[in-house]
Amino acid sequence: MRASFIFSEVLTGLRRNITMTVAMILTTAISLGLFGGGLLVVQMADKTKEIFLDRVEVQLFLTEDISASDPSCEQDICRNIRNDLENTDSVVSVHYLNRDDAVADATDRVFKDNPELASLVDPQSFPASFKVKLSDPEQFSAIDADFAQRPGVDSILNQRELVDRLFSVLNGVRNAAFAIAIVQAIAAIFLIANMVQVAALTRRTEVGIMRLVGATRWYTQLPFLLEAVAAALIGSVLAIGGLFAVKNLFIDNVLAEIYDANIVARISNSDVLLVSPFVVIVGAGLAAITAYAALRLYVRK
Repeated sequence: MRASFIFSEVLTGLRRNITMTVAMILTTAISLGLFGGGLLVVQMADKTKEIFLDRVEVQLFLTEDISASDPSCEQDICRNIRNDLENTDSVVSVHYLNRDDAVADATDRVFKDNPELASLVDPQSFPASFKVKLSDPEQFSAIDADFAQRPGVDSILNQRELVDRLFSVLNGVRNAAFAIAIVQAIAAIFLIANMVQVAALTRRTEVGIMRLVGATRWYTQLPFLLEAVAAALIGSVLAIGGLFAVKNLFIDNVLAEIYDANIVARISNSDVLLVSPFVVIVGAGLAAITAYAALRLYVRK
């Protein structure tokens, strides 16, 4: 009987304040949707990081004299650099590119779709180099310290810097989503507090009668708290549905070519399912805490 009464009171409260309830549901849905989007961006960044770190190479460009006179890396300076690289603990593989190899590499990758530009490539502008694959890209500093000043080494390129720039963009998108979500969450908090106050005000007579006949304060205030939680749960469901819809109808189409090129990791439906429990927990928790605080502060009797 008590559970039935509380359930009926929750439904009654939601119907009485239908406009405010709808506003709270929509605001909560937007806030939680942005929060879930931020979590998805975090997942995308982590997966993309794994993709790129697996590709990251350190490239040691050799001086002009070696590039011009030692295409097979048989002279002492070039051979010693290669042997020392291969004997470095963090190095997985070492690949030597002479000038012709460098031109072919640039033509196949950079100018693949521009044969006119590829025909203008001057082999003399490409130095010979070593492409070094590391077991841990974080160990670049060891390569830089040991080989930057070696005779025959002109400069060292660390592709990790390019990867970090990509991650800074992804982190910026994530931070923007979280910032907007926080603003929307604040709006949802005020709406929840107002909804609880209005609901308590409209039912103050019945609550007073219940208190006179011995009902506890917790028993009379529980329906108001559950109203807020119920509205937040509806908002959570809408937010999760929105994440699925945006992912399948918009994100997949916009990022299709980028996904196919394996530039960024794909967001899957399983990723959305993975963040869904966090969206529900945050939504219900936010509503419960806000409603309880409002009841304690503004509804004292």
